[in-house]
Amino acid sequence: MVRILFDEQLTRLNNSLIEMGGLVEYSISETTEALITQDETRAKAVIVNEDTIDDKEKEIEAMCLKLMLSQQPVASDFRQISTVLKMLTDMERIGDQASDIAELCILLSKQDYIKKLEHIPKMAEETIRMVSESIDAFVRRDTKLAQEVIDRDDIVDSLFDEVKRELIALVHKSPTNGEQAFDLLQIAKYYERIGDHAVNIAEWVIFSITGKHKDTQLL
Repeated sequence: MVRILFDEQLTRLNNSLIEMGGLVEYSISETTEALITQDETRAKAVIVNEDTIDDKEKEIEAMCLKLMLSQQPVASDFRQISTVLKMLTDMERIGDQASDIAELCILLSKQDYIKKLEHIPKMAEETIRMVSESIDAFVRRDTKLAQEVIDRDDIVDSLFDEVKRELIALVHKSPTNGEQAFDLLQIAKYYERIGDHAVNIAEWVIFSITGKHKDTQLL
């Protein structure tokens, strides 16, 4: 009976994590649309959503602590709960970075772009996929999917390098492009960091299943 109750609580924990993942994915998606359409209202909604993400993080943290204190988890349970706590940190930071992008979107909303946005939206698309699949990998206990997330980071890094090259070329062509080029480069850097956080999540997913983190046996 105790084990059944514990498993039910783990299921609720997973469901809450999925909900937080949905909030994070929403922030990335909406801030990208705000960037493309220069929609200040949309950008402000992303900033507001950051508080909801923070609240969900605290709720899940409390669930994890309650599980560890009120039950007697075996090693595999402990790995799963500790992984959730590690994932929460990265997910919350993703929400922060989406909000940071949104603030830059507001700044840029009244300006004509110095170039057509091509690679940055592709970076956003990749990072949304990475975040979504890293959480799916945890829920499904799928190390193969987690590794695919890790491998996809190379795509995001390549796109970032392309954005950087293009923006540097624009500044060389006309120094007046410098200020906006810096803002766009900062946005691209935030997306790159979101990809890095998705990789962190995927690495902790592998740990939750195998007990290994980056080829080091922890539990």
